Amino acid sequence: MKKVLKITGWVLLILVGTPLITALLISKDFKFEATVQINEPVDSVWLHTNSLKALEKWNPWAKMDPDMKSSYNGEDGKIGASHTWDSEHPDVGAGTQTIYKIEAPKLFHTKLQFTKPWESEAEGYIKLTKNGSGTEVVWGFSAVMPYPTNLMKLIPNKKGEKAFIDGLAALKKLCEQ
Repeated sequence: MKKVLKITGWVLLILVGTPLITALLISKDFKFEATVQINEPVDSVWLHTNSLKALEKWNPWAKMDPDMKSSYNGEDGKIGASHTWDSEHPDVGAGTQTIYKIEAPKLFHTKLQFTKPWESEAEGYIKLTKNGSGTEVVWGFSAVMPYPTNLMKLIPNKKGEKAFIDGLAALKKLCEQ
């Protein structure tokens, strides 16, 4: 019986300890970007990326919950303006997005504070670059994931990646129509 308890203790220690030690070795910085080429000039694309309300027209998370509660504060398209949302949809959650930096017509940078399904912070951005006669759009975000949740970086987030790709496809369609 003593041997069984000892083996059980070692197995539990390995099962719990291995992920915790692994998380110590993984960077806490997290970044994701998706890119699309749009066959329109930068100034035309900028009109669809330069404000929080403009983002709502192609943002895939806004379309996931038609019953989402949403409000805007401040002068949209200006630094300090914000959009707050609250949804029961598990992929949408709740939070606030605030315009942090604007470099027209090439950068729209926001800070995100999520309150549901868990509390976290991130920075979102949309970068526009002239590419031939069109525009390259990079949509991304960066965050710092606290220990030990940084272990989740090892698990691909296919649903989140798909949302970014779908959003850029919707932006492309909106700009090119």
